[in-house]
Amino acid sequence: MPKLYVDRSIKIDAPVADVFSKLNDFNHWQPWSPWLIQEPEAKVTVAEDTKSYSWEGNRIGSGQMKIENEEENKSIHYDLQFLKPWKSKAKTWFEFAEDGDGTKVTWYMDSSLPWFMFWMKNQMNAFIGMDYERGLSMLKDYVEKGSVPSFVDLKGVQSFGPAQFVAKSTSTTIEEMGSAMEKDLGELMGWAEENGGYNGYPITVYHKWDMVNRRVDYTTGVPVDELPGELKPGFTTLNIPEIQTYTVTHEGEYKHLGNAWSTGMNLSQNKVFKGSKSQHPFELYVSDPKETKPEELVTEIRFPIK
Repeated sequence: MPKLYVDRSIKIDAPVADVFSKLNDFNHWQPWSPWLIQEPEAKVTVAEDTKSYSWEGNRIGSGQMKIENEEENKSIHYDLQFLKPWKSKAKTWFEFAEDGDGTKVTWYMDSSLPWFMFWMKNQMNAFIGMDYERGLSMLKDYVEKGSVPSFVDLKGVQSFGPAQFVAKSTSTTIEEMGSAMEKDLGELMGWAEENGGYNGYPITVYHKWDMVNRRVDYTTGVPVDELPGELKPGFTTLNIPEIQTYTVTHEGEYKHLGNAWSTGMNLSQNKVFKGSKSQHPFELYVSDPKETKPEELVTEIRFPIK
């Protein structure tokens, strides 16, 4: 059986005991789970002693998890069983360590894939790793703030375009993507304001996600009424025809936007919509980051469909 091993860490600005208490009681899992947020209507049942729970959803499948053993404020070990879409087992655990005035939390998984999925080993390690990163980021907010500023809403099929953009294409690492995109948007919006302005929401089109090597290729643009005859060096143009898209909206801090992307991909995998092979998915920033509180930022994820 192809082996899977994942570990991810984060620092949480809270005492170890506060973090530990959120992870040895399954009543606290639903607000930060990177999977349950994809289908909040899924049925979740927590045992009376809070040491085990089960879930059942139409898209996220079904399974159960229970605490096998725990060492107070040091580690918690779980037995995880997936029942649908296929049966498998995994050992997962958290380890806790004091880190200055906070806590370093490390999340582990030791598992295996069904034999017929051997070819997906590297991709699954990357997928689960990104899920763990999303989950730890939400856990950090849940412990530090008491809630997670991330709300996903399914808007369904909507039309988009035609639209034209002055744009800039970038290839970067996933870790550096946020700062690179902020720089690109700043340059584009500054140029547009000096050259007649822009007439709608900025956009980022994703051409390639390489999760194994953690690289991404994208094009960011600002919409204009007319494309200029001459562009600033390094700029390009982007044209999107009138298309049908499946829209997933995210309200909350941009760092949690992966929740909307994962939800959209989950919908596609479960054939709620069929993605287009000729058009790439994109983000629309439908509220101004300069004027909107981070927890109220609204972003649309558009998946072009056939």
